[in-house]
Amino acid sequence: MVNTPLMLRICKDGKKKYQSLGISVLPRYWGDFTQNKPKPNCPNKEYIQKIILDKQTELQQRMLEFNSEQKEYTTTTLLNDENKRFELKTVCQFYQELIEQCKSNDKCGNRLIYKGSYNSLKVFTKNQLDIPFSTIDVSWLNKYEKWLRSKGNKETTMSLMFRTLRSAYNKAIKAKCARKSDYPFDEYKINKFDTKTQKRAIAKTEVLKFTKEVDNIGKRQYVQLSKDIFIFSYLCGGINFTDIANLTKTNITNGRIHYIRQKTGKLIKLGISEEAMQIIKKYESESKGYLFPILNANIHKTPLQKQNRIHKMLGKINKNLKLIAAQLNVDANMTTYVARHSFASVLKKSGVSIALISEALGHSDLSTTQVYLDSFDNAQIDAAMQNLL
Repeated sequence: MVNTPLMLRICKDGKKKYQSLGISVLPRYWGDFTQNKPKPNCPNKEYIQKIILDKQTELQQRMLEFNSEQKEYTTTTLLNDENKRFELKTVCQFYQELIEQCKSNDKCGNRLIYKGSYNSLKVFTKNQLDIPFSTIDVSWLNKYEKWLRSKGNKETTMSLMFRTLRSAYNKAIKAKCARKSDYPFDEYKINKFDTKTQKRAIAKTEVLKFTKEVDNIGKRQYVQLSKDIFIFSYLCGGINFTDIANLTKTNITNGRIHYIRQKTGKLIKLGISEEAMQIIKKYESESKGYLFPILNANIHKTPLQKQNRIHKMLGKINKNLKLIAAQLNVDANMTTYVARHSFASVLKKSGVSIALISEALGHSDLSTTQVYLDSFDNAQIDAAMQNLL
């Protein structure tokens, strides 16, 4: 006598389907078909019963999901692998997996954003984030918004927090770790936040103050580096800090700087002034594989190591810029990004074509500016940049 495969029979609307359980049993060890279970003397009886129970539970869960979403189903769709049963996860668990996935895929920027959102939610819930996604309803979101406002967060920050949470929720639904029927963002609208960036530019006269000597306000090396990074960004088309950190000697060719902007993936080519070259030469002896002593090629090798280092250094430099600005009587909330806005503002006030330097720089769509820049030849761009000093 040979083993007989065990099959599960599914019936609906008078139609039957059979699905193999992946195990076989000798007929003499099987009870009658009214009981649908192995005889007491069946080898591996407990294991067989568990396989049967697990499959029954899985299919019952799928039926509940179809019913809760008011979806029609047949015996065929019930058994379809595309209709996998839900594996509901807590918000905490899903966020941790999402952050780890970003790390594994070298998506460092995304990892930082999700980690920031995760940390914010943990503080808001007082470390009680082991909740199902269904807990996050409109009422919960309103309380979170009220809490964020009470902490003095700006509209742009709140928008980022809610957009990131919404993204995580969408990913959880796609991974069948949360239910679409519980989704709150159809009713709770994120576009209510005023995300239009306030002007951050300072005048040319104020920019040039950062070339002056200042009193000691901390580690001298970081004070000087902060000033140099700011001026270099201003002189080189408003290049942002991450792109500056990644510059190497290969990015300077025939008196021009060319690099791939990490945020957009676009190739940027600009003439580099003598003043900018002098700043680069200042750090030749202390830089380790890069133009500036931000990254060290011998230490910061993985994308995550680079991101962590850049994030840490950016914090130090922005802190220094605020202290320097106060000493120089520059009334602005100084960060490295002010250099980018100031670059556009100074050129615009100098009469440079608005098509060349878009009004969008510093407002809602920063990438528009580079789209315009790409349509001009090098001579036009170089001539425009003569207005910076």
